This record gives sequence, structure tokens and C-alpha cells, in this order.
Amino acid sequence: MKVSRETDVNRILDEFSGKLPQFPDGRIDYSESLRAPVITCFVRFKDKVLLLKRSDNVGAYRGKWNAVAGYIDEAKPLSMKVMDELKEELGILHDDILRIEFGAPYEFYDLGIERTWIIYPCVADLRNNRKIRLDWEHTAFKWIYPDEIFDYDIVPRLDESLNRVLG
Repeated sequence: MKVSRETDVNRILDEFSGKLPQFPDGRIDYSESLRAPVITCFVRFKDKVLLLKRSDNVGAYRGKWNAVAGYIDEAKPLSMKVMDELKEELGILHDDILRIEFGAPYEFYDLGIERTWIIYPCVADLRNNRKIRLDWEHTAFKWIYPDEIFDYDIVPRLDESLNRVLG
């Protein structure tokens, strides 16, 4: 698997470690934080990307369409964090991925939930069209052409994340 433009995760975590509580396994707990770094990973096969409908069991943006996402909450390379999230949320394994490419990170403040997101967008290219297995975080998925993203009720700035990785 090829990885391009990976960011140093320790630089990201320096801002948060020691200032926020931790889960028993050592991961940072961002539940009460006003700022949070996250990965947003689009899964791509050929010309289409995967959108996922968020379940009612997640903390934010219930019922909205998103990509694979997760907090950057432990000191491991971002590509490994992406692989963890792909396996957890979709059942996609390391051998299923051809490459991961990261776009330029960005921040935005969501007034609706009063939180600043620090987003590290990426795209993971699948080797083949494998079966998608959803976990509790999502209720549905759709393969779409990138220009169809506005046909869906998406989480804030998902289009910007997509543009940063496909642009």
C-alpha cells in the first residue's frame, strides 16, 4: 500500500495530550473539547466514492451522509488510524487498499454544535469492489460520482474534504 502526504501525528496530539481526559486504553477523550482533530476518509473504487449515512447512535450529525471518520486520539501514523477506521466501520482490510492519499488539512468552526474541527482528509483506493459491512455508526451506504455529493444531506464541509483529496 502506498501512502502520500502523511502528517506527523505527534505534532497534532501535542496540542491536546495532557489537557484532556483519557479513556482507560490511553486514547484522548474529546467529548467535552471545543476543538478536535479528525480524519475524514473517502473510500474510492474506480470513479466512485462511498458515502455513509450516520446512525442515530453517533454523537453528532445523525442521519447525515459522511465518509469514514474518526478522532485522532492516539500516537500512531495517520495511515494506521485510517486503516483502523476502515476495518472498524466497513470491514475493509489492509490488503484491500491500493493506496491512501492525504489532502491538505483544514479547520472550521461549526456554530451548530459549537466545536472547531481540525480535519485531515484522505482517500483510500480499493484494489477491488469488495463487500461493505457497516457497523453501528452507519445505517446505509451509496457509491456516488463525486459531483453527486450535493444530492445528499451531507455533514458540514464534506464537499471541501472531497475537493482537497480529489481536487
